[in-house]
Amino acid sequence: MTTSLVWLREDLRLADNPALVAAITAADSVAVLYVLDDESPEVRPLGGASRWWLHHSLRRIQRDLNAIGGTLILRRGPARQVVPEVVAEVGATNVEWNRRYGAAREIDAELKKSLPNARSHTGSLLHDPWSVVTGAGTPFKVFTPFWKSILAGPEPRLPLAAPTAIRGVDATSDLLDSWDLLPDLPWAREFPDHWQPGEAGAMARLERFLANGLAQYHRRDEPGIESTSGLSPHLRFGEISPYQVWHAVESVATPETRANANRFLSEVGWREFSYHQLFHNTDMHRRNLRAEFDDFPWEKPNPDHLAAWREGTTGVSLVDAGMRELWRSGTMHNRVRMVAASFLIKNLGIDWRVGEAWFWDTLVDADEASNPASWQWVAGSGYDAAPYFRVFNPDLQAAKFDPDSVYRARWIDEFNTPLYPEPIVSLSDTRARALADYAAMRGERPQS
Repeated sequence: MTTSLVWLREDLRLADNPALVAAITAADSVAVLYVLDDESPEVRPLGGASRWWLHHSLRRIQRDLNAIGGTLILRRGPARQVVPEVVAEVGATNVEWNRRYGAAREIDAELKKSLPNARSHTGSLLHDPWSVVTGAGTPFKVFTPFWKSILAGPEPRLPLAAPTAIRGVDATSDLLDSWDLLPDLPWAREFPDHWQPGEAGAMARLERFLANGLAQYHRRDEPGIESTSGLSPHLRFGEISPYQVWHAVESVATPETRANANRFLSEVGWREFSYHQLFHNTDMHRRNLRAEFDDFPWEKPNPDHLAAWREGTTGVSLVDAGMRELWRSGTMHNRVRMVAASFLIKNLGIDWRVGEAWFWDTLVDADEASNPASWQWVAGSGYDAAPYFRVFNPDLQAAKFDPDSVYRARWIDEFNTPLYPEPIVSLSDTRARALADYAAMRGERPQS
């Protein structure tokens, strides 16, 4: 009897899982493996919020596999060592995985050379990064032509059906609870009120968005209403694929919602664009993509200012609401993320990498592509970035996108009371300082 090994990573689902389908097709039985690798230098260890999500997502897929006859093998350690050990233990005649695109792909390349019949598949992106390039054969650095290139190509393939039965393989496995993924911190206790990790939770979230949010998506910049999909953590852990999202949206789009559908799918495109950046810049959470920002005169972080930003006590209400939403729910509305990031970088003068690291630890949807790409976009140091001199004014943003204070009152208990603090810095004075610093970096006169 032949045995396939499927190595799961950011693809914790049964439906539309090319590696899983290939494994079932190639052998009589299937061993399904997940490796928690906190040791390999190419792997960025997960933050606390992501570890919480991973625990519950693994628990869910364990149950889903058990329901169709399979089992999930859990092992901890460096993948270069663990995967070959499990291959030998189960006698695997072929090994399948869905590709990843950051520095950890070096591990995959090494293992592909040494493992029997190892094959990789496209399961997490609509297009592999090497397949979408400019006419000159170089990576895209601007989103609009990148997305136009994708839209001009063939429609994404249809999603693959989930297997209804698997012949599992007996093998020793770690106990999930022994990994101690659940953080012993007060903020994580509210996460279950906001999220249902796992494939079923992803599909429920998608269905809710299609039924209610898509028609309101033109108001996606307003944090006080439910108009966004909430799919980002499910996509980050691969509980749903971009192919499933794409075709589900297309299946319900009407002439009335066509514009909203296009806007939403372009956000899926920004996720793709971030991963294409990562493929060509695997250290982009540490390095400015635009080298001139290496000379930017970042200030040494003021500990009190940094703590106020993290805790949502800056006295700038839209920033504070967002940071408290993050702390209690593990996420933040996208418009508010940009405002909170701009405030840290430009009003407090703190290096974007400090904020990126905080979001990496506290966001349930923090992934190694979108998180640093978004921070570099706000900082002006990345691809197709907002100009550094574009400084979001949090008060004007609040007046425009939260005019009735619904969002701010939801997350700030003391909002509009004498207990709410005064701003820790002057928005106008710090904006002027940021523009002067930018001009100094470029050897120019400051913008006004």
